[in-house]
Amino acid sequence: MNRKLIKVARKLSPADVIFKNACIVDVVTASVYNANVAVVDGVIAGVGDYTDAKEVIDINGKYLCPAFINSHCHVESSMAMPSVYCQEELAWGVTTLITDPHEIANVCGIKGISYMIESTKNLPINYYVQVPSCVPATPFEHSGSVLDVVAIAEIAQMNGVLGMGEMMNVHGVLYSDTEVMAKLEWFKGRPIDGHAPGLSGADLQAYVVAGIKTDHECTTWEEAKEKLRAGLSILVRQGSASQNLDAILSGVLAEKIDTTNMAFCTDDKHLSDICKEGTIRFCVLKAIELGMEPIKAIQMATINAARIYGLEHLGAITVGKQADFIVFDDIKTIIPSSVYHKGKKIERLIVSRPVHNSSIDGTVNIKDINLQNLQLPKTTNGKYQVIKMLPYQIITDKKEMSQEDALKALKQNDICKIAVIERHNATGNVGVGLIEGYGLKNGAIATTVAHDSHNMIVIGTNDEDMLTAINELKRVHGGYTIVQNRNVIDTLPLPIAGLMSNLSAKSLTMRLDEIISKAHKIGVSKDIDPFITLSFMALPVLPKIRITDMGLFDVEKFAFIK
Repeated sequence: MNRKLIKVARKLSPADVIFKNACIVDVVTASVYNANVAVVDGVIAGVGDYTDAKEVIDINGKYLCPAFINSHCHVESSMAMPSVYCQEELAWGVTTLITDPHEIANVCGIKGISYMIESTKNLPINYYVQVPSCVPATPFEHSGSVLDVVAIAEIAQMNGVLGMGEMMNVHGVLYSDTEVMAKLEWFKGRPIDGHAPGLSGADLQAYVVAGIKTDHECTTWEEAKEKLRAGLSILVRQGSASQNLDAILSGVLAEKIDTTNMAFCTDDKHLSDICKEGTIRFCVLKAIELGMEPIKAIQMATINAARIYGLEHLGAITVGKQADFIVFDDIKTIIPSSVYHKGKKIERLIVSRPVHNSSIDGTVNIKDINLQNLQLPKTTNGKYQVIKMLPYQIITDKKEMSQEDALKALKQNDICKIAVIERHNATGNVGVGLIEGYGLKNGAIATTVAHDSHNMIVIGTNDEDMLTAINELKRVHGGYTIVQNRNVIDTLPLPIAGLMSNLSAKSLTMRLDEIISKAHKIGVSKDIDPFITLSFMALPVLPKIRITDMGLFDVEKFAFIK
């Protein structure tokens, strides 16, 4: 291979393909220049005045840019099966995904991770996996699987595995939990993703010194700056529910901070949003709108991400790199006219429906629920702690209300009731609490997408509608549903692990838009994604207050609220 590349580089042999008359976006020197690019076996052999090749593709003076890298994403959160998700990423110029399949791992364990890898192995995309580190995320909820050190070691041997996924058990790291330390040790020297919202001071230093390399949970510039100074690489997140790019990059630009150790990610993004605007391309455009130089923004989308994850063969148009390119006319709008993977043009993929797999289907297994199960727990001090949702954020605030005021607000639909039902092993566990800021005025909304253990979560203004929603999702084996006056208004089934649809991108996008619109019409705040934001209310590693199938949980105190 190297001999062949050397011969082409020296112009002693013809290239397989030459990209002619290209305006090269050079992320190494942060400049733009004109050249031809010679490619052999999917690898760049030379950049310059090359002319001899079996095939010549005339770019006609358009920009030739390194293809984008999504540095942290959960494919399952798009609710599309992997092949459909990848098709949409490719269409917007992303040829590399660094994925953490902990959503499906919480439901189906190793079988779920295998499904994700097998579903993408023949696609024209670089599909990398970070092994889920925390399944379940905490011991304060029940999931469908448990991945211990032995299981993680098995997954680590699979093709495409880079390192370890987001270490959400911050408490376990800080107190040197034996199991957590063993997991970190297993991936020593490899990329280990962090998940440490709000972590600061000495605890942050301890978290980083344990071997954590990245963090994608920053919501402010001050938080991001402290974590950068502590040695973490910051993945700037712009998803459907968590939109942190403006806050972080405004600070970067104001203080003229070097962005070498920063990259872009989506974490969780709806397929409908991806189809409309892309993922990393959208991040680049947002950065440019804020005032960042286009090439600097593109560096964050390419070479920075490649270096952070040790992908030395990706991220730039230089010799020895894989020939993954985007072609576009305008560097400020970046609308791809074509995308290349290993030097070959990406055509629209023909996506077939997934083969039935019993290990990832039929995963909604709940015990019969009745109205009594949805009653609020008795308060011991005459007060209720209420989850307070925040616009455009997945973090929450905590609000205390007297029992009298809480019941009055509930009756007036100023707050809603929220419940999480264990859906993997029919344990009958149900956690019930109160929530403010969702906006629902009449009815119930439920989903089996509830990070990270993916139990069933339902929010409503009355118990009858909540129960109807629960039974509807049981009937369709998982998905989204809206109920009003005991009637099902709409349901989107997600039969693959209760997380993903088997519909095409067009059909799924249409259905997502429809059901989201219907949720907003019955009162859900326009500042909230009705389903994605709701799904995070069950994640007990995000501040300040959450709910699981075991009850209301204070994340800051790391204890249940009595």
